[in-house]
Amino acid sequence: MSLKKWGSIALVCMMSVTMLAGCNSKDADSGSSKDKGAANGKVNASGFPIVNDTITVSGFAGKFFANADWNDLRLWKEYEKMSNVHIEWDTVQKDNLKEKRNLLLAGGAYPELFYASAFSRSDLLKYGKQGAFIPLNDLIDQYAPNFKALMKKYPVIGKGITMPDGNIYGLPTLYDPEFKSVLYGTPWVKQEWLDKLGLQEPQTLDDFYNMLKAFKEKDPNGNGQKDEIAWGGVGTAGVVNYLRGSFGLNNHGTSNINIDTVPQTDKVRFIPTDPQYKELLQFVNKLYKDGLLEQDIVSVKSTEVDAKGMEGLIGVVDNVDPVAIYNQQGYVGMPVLKGPHGDQTYNAYGSPLGNIGMFVLTDKAQNPEAMIRWLDYFYSDEGIKTFFMGWKDETYKEDADGNVDYVDNIKNNPDGLNLDQAVGQYLIWPGGYYPGFVKQKYFKGAEGLPTSVDNAKKAESHILPQDQIWPPFNFTQEEQRDLTTFQTDIETYVNEMRDKFITGNESFDNWDQYVAALQKMGVERYVAIYQSAADRYTQAE
Repeated sequence: MSLKKWGSIALVCMMSVTMLAGCNSKDADSGSSKDKGAANGKVNASGFPIVNDTITVSGFAGKFFANADWNDLRLWKEYEKMSNVHIEWDTVQKDNLKEKRNLLLAGGAYPELFYASAFSRSDLLKYGKQGAFIPLNDLIDQYAPNFKALMKKYPVIGKGITMPDGNIYGLPTLYDPEFKSVLYGTPWVKQEWLDKLGLQEPQTLDDFYNMLKAFKEKDPNGNGQKDEIAWGGVGTAGVVNYLRGSFGLNNHGTSNINIDTVPQTDKVRFIPTDPQYKELLQFVNKLYKDGLLEQDIVSVKSTEVDAKGMEGLIGVVDNVDPVAIYNQQGYVGMPVLKGPHGDQTYNAYGSPLGNIGMFVLTDKAQNPEAMIRWLDYFYSDEGIKTFFMGWKDETYKEDADGNVDYVDNIKNNPDGLNLDQAVGQYLIWPGGYYPGFVKQKYFKGAEGLPTSVDNAKKAESHILPQDQIWPPFNFTQEEQRDLTTFQTDIETYVNEMRDKFITGNESFDNWDQYVAALQKMGVERYVAIYQSAADRYTQAE
């Protein structure tokens, strides 16, 4: 299972929650949560059980498998035995998550906690300010030693989850910074084709162009037909992102895809109007014009690309290792290419901080201390191991060196279930929505394959340092209100014009008109807002 499977989900909520939250809200200060559990002597400071007498908590969650019954799932039943926390789960399959979540909040019948519900940053601040979501700062400080230790070790976590009002309203998915292949990796090239054509791996843009041209024209699969696809991917973003660092762009990563800083300054620049971005699009246009990309790359469906991939017809794959998705071995990671101005960095990756709205406590929580302790377990090594692997000798086996792998009944399921389905009988991680800490040792998806690890190592000498990578920014309510009026239009226009320039449906002679159109759409205010957010981030302790 690839972690890239689910995209980010944005919420648009009805105004009636304002009145409901106003009736039930707590003080929005970080120390405002009432110490209900502690006051009644219910919450144990450490160890298990978390509470001596079983408590029942209402929880809502998004799930990957529609038919999975979380109230009867092994993971939660076993954890209830350990913790004495019983959760009555109300779950919805991911495709219906947004609608169901909106209805709960709008109607006031929301639960004590939201789990795997992927709230956007703007919604965390919105409902936090209204009082529907309670601040977690003091609860983390007192009852979440594992998460607190991670915050201390990786400052990006605290900076990235703290809202402009100083409060933390949600807990995140985290990717271990040492798990490099889950954070970055270049596209994959078919080594057999390079060998057959006597080609070395490309080092420059010219090398890259010539390699793709050879793949297209010189019949590397030897079937006498020109059926090879030089670059195989869905949409133009993959090839553009791969090359951003070769053109000196995105020097703070791609979490805030359209902005970085002018080199050697703290001044935010809008990448899609930068001259080097134009050069990048002109190069990709050359690839397209010469038939080295899918000619329907803008509209091609993933199923069509997958079919060609499984036939072994793609020279460069823009995805996870083809052995995992196409059952095609022999691909290796592409080098990081040197660009026209000497730039040679791989910038197409974000921070280890994933979605920060994966665990939220509402103002209806009766035992917030217990629930922070309940979640904190899954930021510990033992909890991570259980979450991803399950139970020794039942769902996984472990060798003398501590290496773990799933048992044969899961890896080669006798009922014909694939890995995700077999794991999903016991655990919830398939699909990629959960609060927790993803470690290479326990994650068995495509990004954990030895080939993926090698790919990341190959790129490592050219990647941006972690301390230069920005997470997605948090905005004030005023900034968010302004962004709401023009951000979607600007970003949609940027993406549409990127595709038009690449495919030749828009001439580069019209570049100045494109830049002028963005100015009229409010890009100056867009940049000013991101400048404020960047300043807050860099100045935070």
